[in-house]
This record gives sequence, C-alpha cells and structure tokens, in this order.
Amino acid sequence: MPRRRTSSSSSSTGSTSGSTTGAAGTTAAPRNRTPQPVTIRRRSFGDFLKAFLAFVALAVLLVGVPGALATQIGWPLPDGMPGLDWLQQEITVHTFLNILTVIVWLAWAQFTACVLVEMKAALSGVGVPGRVPGAGPSQLLARQLVAALLLVGATAASFTPGLSQLGHGYDAHQKPTVAAAQATPGLFAQQQEQASGAAAALAEQASHAAAHADAGGSTARQGDTKYYRIQPPEGRHHDSLWEIAQRHLGDGRRYKEIFELNKDRVQPDGSRLSEASLIRPGWIMEMPGDARGGDLVEMPDEAPDVSPDVQQQIGDYAQTGDHAQGAGGAQGGSGHAQGAGGAQGGSGHAQGGGATHVSVPDQQRPAHDGGHQQATAAGAESDSSFGLPEALLTAPLLAAGLLGALGRRRRQALWQSAFGSAGGRRGMEPPTPTGDAQDVQDALLVGADPEGVRLFDRSLRGLAASLAEESRALPVVYAAWLSNGDLHLQLAQPAGKPPAPWQQGQDQTFWMLARTDAERYEDVDTAAPYPGLVSLGTMDDSRLLLNLEAVPGIVSLSGREADRAAVFASVAAELATNGWSDRMTITLVGFGQDLAPLAPNRIRHLEDVEALLETMEAETRQRRGALGAAGHDSVLTGRTGPAQHTRWAPHLVLLAAQPSAEDAVKLAELAADASRLGIGYLVGTETGDLPGAAWEMEITGQGKLLAPLLGLELDAQVLPEPQQRAVVELFVEADPERESDGPATTPPFLVDISEQGRPAVYARLVGPYEIIGLDDPDGERSALLHEALALLLLHREGVHPRVLSSALWPRGVTDDVRGALLDRLREWLGTDPDGTPRLATDGSGRLILAKTVVSDLDVLRSLYHEATQGRGVGSRAVRGRLLTDALVLVRGPLLADRPEGRYRWLTHEIVDAQLPLLVADTGLALCAFHMEKDRAEKAIEALNAALRTAPADERLWHELLRATHATGDSDRLTALATDLIGRSGARGLPPRTEALLDELLPTWRDAIAAAG
Repeated sequence: MPRRRTSSSSSSTGSTSGSTTGAAGTTAAPRNRTPQPVTIRRRSFGDFLKAFLAFVALAVLLVGVPGALATQIGWPLPDGMPGLDWLQQEITVHTFLNILTVIVWLAWAQFTACVLVEMKAALSGVGVPGRVPGAGPSQLLARQLVAALLLVGATAASFTPGLSQLGHGYDAHQKPTVAAAQATPGLFAQQQEQASGAAAALAEQASHAAAHADAGGSTARQGDTKYYRIQPPEGRHHDSLWEIAQRHLGDGRRYKEIFELNKDRVQPDGSRLSEASLIRPGWIMEMPGDARGGDLVEMPDEAPDVSPDVQQQIGDYAQTGDHAQGAGGAQGGSGHAQGAGGAQGGSGHAQGGGATHVSVPDQQRPAHDGGHQQATAAGAESDSSFGLPEALLTAPLLAAGLLGALGRRRRQALWQSAFGSAGGRRGMEPPTPTGDAQDVQDALLVGADPEGVRLFDRSLRGLAASLAEESRALPVVYAAWLSNGDLHLQLAQPAGKPPAPWQQGQDQTFWMLARTDAERYEDVDTAAPYPGLVSLGTMDDSRLLLNLEAVPGIVSLSGREADRAAVFASVAAELATNGWSDRMTITLVGFGQDLAPLAPNRIRHLEDVEALLETMEAETRQRRGALGAAGHDSVLTGRTGPAQHTRWAPHLVLLAAQPSAEDAVKLAELAADASRLGIGYLVGTETGDLPGAAWEMEITGQGKLLAPLLGLELDAQVLPEPQQRAVVELFVEADPERESDGPATTPPFLVDISEQGRPAVYARLVGPYEIIGLDDPDGERSALLHEALALLLLHREGVHPRVLSSALWPRGVTDDVRGALLDRLREWLGTDPDGTPRLATDGSGRLILAKTVVSDLDVLRSLYHEATQGRGVGSRAVRGRLLTDALVLVRGPLLADRPEGRYRWLTHEIVDAQLPLLVADTGLALCAFHMEKDRAEKAIEALNAALRTAPADERLWHELLRATHATGDSDRLTALATDLIGRSGARGLPPRTEALLDELLPTWRDAIAAAG
C-alpha cells in the first residue's frame, strides 16, 4: 500500500513536494496538507496470487459464461415476433431453460457493467464509482475482484465494505456538500484503486503550481477576466473548485489558481473564501484568463442569459479584484509556491491522484465567534509559552482528563489520611511539585478544557438517551470532530434523521450538534455510548477523535520509535483518564510499564505478544458468547436499554512493537470481528507494512500524523517521554498508599502569629472575600485584581503567568493584556517599607507574593500547626487558645460570596477539599481539649462551629454524639439522632454512625419512631 512520508530535517532542502521554495530560495515547511513523495510497498507472493485468481475469476465470468451460453445453449430468444398462439403453448423443459438462460444473460450483462464502472473508477482515480441499478452484491464482487487484480500494479486503496460513507472527496462523483450555514469536516473518504502514476501526478501538480509562481503569479493576465458562478447541487453532486478547473482550465490540479484569485474576497452573501474545499452555491469565482468552457464562464459585460441581479453581483465582485490582488501581491512570488505546497492552497491538493481529504468547519458562522476568538487568543499566547511543554498546552481534552484524575487522586489521599490513622497528612496540602513536574502541572492547568469535556460527554449520553426513547439503535461512529465547540459525528453508514437537537450534517453520514444546543443538555443516567473515542490531533482548528473500538480491523502506526511512543503514550493517557467513558480496559504491550499510576483500574501491562494473543483469544470467545446469549448483534445495542452498565465496556489494545508475521496474522484474525465486540487494536510497525491493517497511519519527525489514503494530515497529539515521566511523577506523589518522605503535616507557608508578625496586607478568604490594607482598585478592574490576588494567595509556592492568565481568561488572552494586568497588580499591591515589591518573580518566572501579604487561610494553617506540633504540645493553655483563635477565623466556605461565572479555576484546586478537613481537624482538636476537663457544652460549641464549614465530615458528628451523650440528656441525644437521619436522606445512616448510636442510645430507633 502506498505511503506518504515527510522528508527528514537532514533532507529538508531537497526538492520534494513536501516543501516549498520561496523566491529567495529558502525552504519552508508548509502548514497545511502538502503533497508528499509516494512510496509503493513491495508486493508479496500472496498479492500476486490474489491478482492471478482475480484475473481467472474475471475471465471466467466475463468471457467464459457468455461463451458457454453461446456454444452450449445458443441464443434463447425467438428469431421473429411470436404470435398470440405462443401464449397457449405448453411450457416445456426447453422453454424453461430458455427463460433461465435469458436471466443468466441479464445477470452477466449487469455484472459486466459493474466491472466496467469499477475499472473506470479505479484507473481514473475518480473516487467512489457510480452505482449500477440493482447491482448491490454484483457490484461488490466486481469491486473486490478489480481491487485484487490491480493490487500488484496500482496504488491500492481501501475496498472494505462500509467505508464508502466515511468521508467525502473532491473528485467527479463525490464532492463535499457545502451548505449555506456550515461545512462539516470529513474523515476518511473511501478511495478506489488508482494507476501507479499517482506519485508522478502529485509531483506534476507541485511543479505546475511552482511554474505559475515563477512566471509571475496570476494567470488572469493571459486573457480577459472571466467569472464563474457556483452552481447549486444536483442530487448528490456538488460543485467544487477541482471540477471547475477540470472543465474550464483543462486540469483539475489548477484549482489552486482559482483559489488564489478569490481568497478572502467578500462574496454576495457577505462571507469569504478561506478554504478551497468550502464553496457555496451562488458564490462568484474570478477565473484565470485562459479559462474556456461555454456560457458557464460568465463575463460581467457579456452575459445576456444571466439575470440582472446576477450581473450586478458579478460586477460588484469584480470591483474587489484589485484588493484581492493587492493582498496576494504582498506575498510576491512565494505566495503561489506556498499554494503548490499546500500552505495556502486549501485541503484538496492531492486530487491529481484521486485522493480524498477532509474539510474543516466554516469559520464564518456567528456561533463560532467565541471559539474562534479563543483559538486566536491561544495562538497569540503560543509565541510566549514561558518554557511550558507545548504538547500539553495544545491537548485540551487530554489535559482535562489528566487534571481531573490528578485532583481525584489528591482528594482520595486527603480523605484517606483524614479518616484513617491519626497523624499523616490530615488537612494538609499535597506535596508541591518541582522541576519538570511543576511545569507539567502548570501546562495542564493552562491547556485543560474541562467545560469542553463536560459538554462532549453530555452530548454523547444525551444522544444515546434520545435514541433509546425512540427505540433506535446507536449508529456506528467512526470518528468525532470538535470544531469551535460544535460536535460532528461521522457515521459508518446512514442512520436516518438524528434526534433533536442534533442536525443532519453535510450528508447522511454526518450528525452535527451546535455548542449552543449542547449547553442545554443535562446529566442523564445512561451508559457512555462511545467510550473508545480518543484524540489523534488537529487539522485547521478542528480536533479529530477516532473511535478505536469501531475500526473494522487493526489501526497501524508507523514512524520512528520515539515518535510512535509519544503517540501511544498520549492515546493511553487520554483513554485512561477521559471524562466520556464509564469503564474500559486498556492493555499496553511493549511499552507503558510506568503508566499504570494514571488509572490502576483501567490500565494493565503485558510483557509480549504471546501473552496478548492468549488473553485476547479468550476474551473474544467470551464476548461473542455473551453477545449471542443476550441477543445483541454488537456492543452498541448492548449499551442502550436494560443491558446498559453491564458487560459492554470497551477493551483497547495498544501494541507498540511490530509483531512477527505469524503473530500479525493471528491479530488480524482476532481484529476481523473486533469492532462488533467493542475491542480495538492500535499496533506499531517499523515498516508500515502490517497484514490485516484496515487503516494505516504514519507519524513523522515533524509531528504530523499522516494517513494519505484516508485523507488525513494532522498535527499529531503526542506525549513525549519527558512529559510522560513528569505526569507519572505527579500521580505517584499523590498516591494515597505512598509513604511521605518528609514532615507532611507542615504547611507549605507559615506566618508569624505573634503581635510582631502583623501583615501589611491581610485577605480574608474563608467566608466572604475581604481585603484589609489596600485601597479598592477602579471598579472595572477590581474583580480581575481581586481574583488574581486570591489565586496567588492560594499558591504561595508561586504561580506561572500563563496559569494566572488562563484562570482569569479561560478563552485566552494576548500577551499585552496579560502584561497590563500584572503591571496593575504590582502597582495595586505596592511595596514594603524597605522598597521590596510585594509581587515579585522567582528564578523560574513564577509570580511570588511577599511574606507581608497574608490570608486568613495561611493564619488558620499556622495556628493549627502551632497548636498541634509547636508550642501547644507542651502547654495546654497555649493549645486551647491557639485552637480557639483558629476556629474563630472560620466564617464559612472558601470565597463564599464569589460572583457567578468567575473563580472557575477553583474546580481544579484541592483547597475546596482541604479546607473542610482542616476545619474539622481544628474542631476535633478543640473538642478533645474541652472534653479532657469534662466541658461537654464547650466541646459541643466547638463542634457546631466546625460543622458550619464541614457539614459532611462524619467524624464531627460522631464526636458531637459523644459530647451530647456526656451531658446526660437523652432527649437531646434523640433529637440529634433524628436530625442526623433527616440529613442522611434515602441513603440512611452510615453503618459506623448506627453502631455508635446503638452503643450510646440502644433505644434510639424506638424513640425516633415514637416521635414520628
């Protein structure tokens, strides 16, 4: 199978179609999909055998069948017109054979037509062939035989049944549907067999465009200016620049000239041409001067058959030509060279070989403005990443999954230490990361998009619930595209009209949900329908998620070992931590021994392929039997209705090392039925030649993920080895079972709680937000400055500037805006009496507050630490005073009066879990202090004060029951038990609470029942 490769850095100066040469002679790497040299893999003996057998079969069916009929039976129809008496004759065996012969002749004619259609499509590279009426099975057989015959001499493409609806092409038979409101991205268009000259066609295309660049750019000077009006669709046929160039310029590869002449010019509907694949009916295209082709090429002064309105539109459009030429002229000769390479030429550059490509969403839609602004702002920040790893900054779904899993792990560690044995890390923060781990944590905070993950998950579950209500099965989804907040699902085959608020996409194999509609979804109790979706990369600001469990076979990945490992690590990490899966098993073979801490319940590691084959053979048999016993045809039908949440979790196998030829065959046999069973295989290969691979991809040294025959060229999502180690370090440090190396109960920042340690600036965060020691800033800046100070106070170890800006502006912000805010913040905080600024920058570039800027949370931590581990240990009076002072500081939840829509970064913080534990520890310690002297009422008062901030802490309720029991008032104890039962709701009291009540008040159940 042909594979497209990107030249390495050592050969980047060579003359390849993967690079473009500017006017100065320098070589620049193109941004968009660029034609690459095509390498034809060597054919095996099996390929030649299949081709020979296909030739024999075709010869027998096309020549042998009619020859046998002609020689053995003869012509079955009568020589002349039969009379009416013919209808009254007896039906003999000879008559029956003649009728049967006619049927066979008709079937032969239909099959011959199918072979001709398939052969023409394969040799001409026109993409998906036309359908012969009523010839479904016959055309499928013809397609397979033609594919096998051409396998040894052509650029073979995928002939897998069902893939024809995977995408859309730019050929003569299957065009991208461009609706007036949107253009949806495609995935992998089915590609038919092409002639072996595809590589030469691609090279010719690049050289042709470069020749136009060298000749001085636009060809419009070769003759009079002409215009063409994009025609409305007819049936499934839609106009495209490729076909316009083919008809009127004689070469479809010259579509880039049309694109360059019309790029960014205002169309009659007010929108602009930004992608060669995104054109709309009614748009006007200026044509090169040598365009020919009848009255379809319209000139504003010579269009008598065109309505006056259209003439006016063409005339108005002509007035924008100079502006367009000026914009293009700024690029000089290199502008067309870039077009040849694909940097500016849109998405259809490889059409000379019949290849099909994906398109990207229309950026002109008003609903996308917010997302587009976010992308622009993010791009503005990307130039100054301050050393943070870009791999995580540009992977919002992966970063959100890792950040959420890390937060859950840290909370689990806190709760386990708080409710476990005495001491440990109760109420304290997790260890502060340093070095690479700190950079990775900051990158996660900046890059994560938890809101996007939430909407994505709700949208998929909402779709599953809607289909279940209509008693419809889940459609097979090969991929999902996230484009500026909108979700596009690419189906394996048409599945009818989608349920509201989903809409039909560009054709029947696309379902689309706008972000505004997704925001109306609420949480539903239904199984995750597509847990195998995983991010592969981006194309033109659209993010692709491939559904690994739905691929009809193995997905292979070739490239250098280090590059493959980075892709495998990214896929494994996202699958292990994503927010749109309920349960799954991820089996890692040949890599990833250290990734288990990310999700011990999901990830397992096997040493070799032999162990994998043994495991998967058993699981494949088990799943087939389970599906058959349940009466389901696939796991998708098992994820809706009564069977959901049971046995249909996916199993995704990631095999990094190339298996042997024998093992590859066994894997291919297992994967043949895997998509129906919910099992997916991603297998690495060094050569790009893997038996049984349904879809082939390649990762280049430049970070491009290529699948030429599937029409993909993505900016790959990767997790390189250094970032992988740092991520794992964060999870290992947060492991609740891990022993802490140092004094984990020591707060990261202690303040002087004596009278001499009075701070210059004091912020009250525990309860309503209040700042003492600073004047209020200007009204319009006050909210941002207060929020920035709160973030800095909660991170005394320092805050990266990009973390601060992403917290304040989740949609992104430019460097100058961020810099202006930091300047105002420094000015607002001022300096200490000795001239030291209260906001400084440490050696790593992180923002640090001076010790004279203190919060009540810092004081609370310091008081509790001093009472339990400092001076309070040796002095009972000091301990009681410190604990009392600490509990007085607690006025409610953290930042209780924060405005709605702000402080969303708190969802990433562990302080919301830490503060209640710290308050509970303080209340319990003060309760124990009073109970030592049998002061039950004082103990109850301390516990009630702590419960106002930590009402869910079971330890406080237990001590409150004991302290109330110590008063000797059984009615009061019964009332407290009744209150506890009311708070517990339908779940009832926890077992330990019931056991304690049985001990303190054996008759509590009867007393509560009597009280009603």
